[in-house]
Amino acid sequence: MIEIVDLHKSFGNNYVLRGINLQINEGESLAIIGRSGCGKSVLLKHIVGLFKPDSGTVKFKGKAISELNKNELYNVRKKFGFLFQGAALFDSMTVEENIGLPLIEHGDNKNKSQIDKLIAEKLELVGLPGIQKLRPAELSGGMKKRVALARALITNPEYILYDEPTTGLDPIMSDSIDELIRELNEKLEVTSIIVTHDMFSVKNTAEKIAMIHEGKIYFTGSLSEFVGTEDQIILNFIKRTKF
Repeated sequence: MIEIVDLHKSFGNNYVLRGINLQINEGESLAIIGRSGCGKSVLLKHIVGLFKPDSGTVKFKGKAISELNKNELYNVRKKFGFLFQGAALFDSMTVEENIGLPLIEHGDNKNKSQIDKLIAEKLELVGLPGIQKLRPAELSGGMKKRVALARALITNPEYILYDEPTTGLDPIMSDSIDELIRELNEKLEVTSIIVTHDMFSVKNTAEKIAMIHEGKIYFTGSLSEFVGTEDQIILNFIKRTKF
């Protein structure tokens, strides 16, 4: 379980998170939504310890992330897969080198044969078998997202964090990525946290919604509860997003 308690974060004069409180239970699929710049991605990066809070706490299974030492933090990060916005693949590396990088970074003791087998398995899982030797420049936008997702899965994580997984993709490819996220939730029984502004993606992937507004959690609940509300802020948000 992930528990976020009174989380605050600012960057200079930009006060982004103003007291976030949120509980994420194991096995659920949660969409975090909100207008651009509201702090969705900043919240994700706090969960894996990429940012430290100004105040407040992010707890993973009862332990405060910001209080872990380097080795403890690395061990916690092995339990997370992170699909970065824009895929964040290294152009100088092949597909297999990109996917295998987390194993090297985390000091995994697997030999090359074991790593190659894992890479092939993850590429098969995301529907891209046999492309190990290609480079990112040879891939379409949708393929890059899938390769980045294979990289996120390489450590067999318990939690997968998706930062705007369908941004920059056409509607057909967006639907394909949404379907893949849903399939992975069912096959791997992972906890999924999906940051998005695309309400179609929310509808296709999430069981629960948390909406950030003015630096705080403004709403938590199911999709039907969200779209059924008469709250004007939520209605305005739905009108401005794809749904």
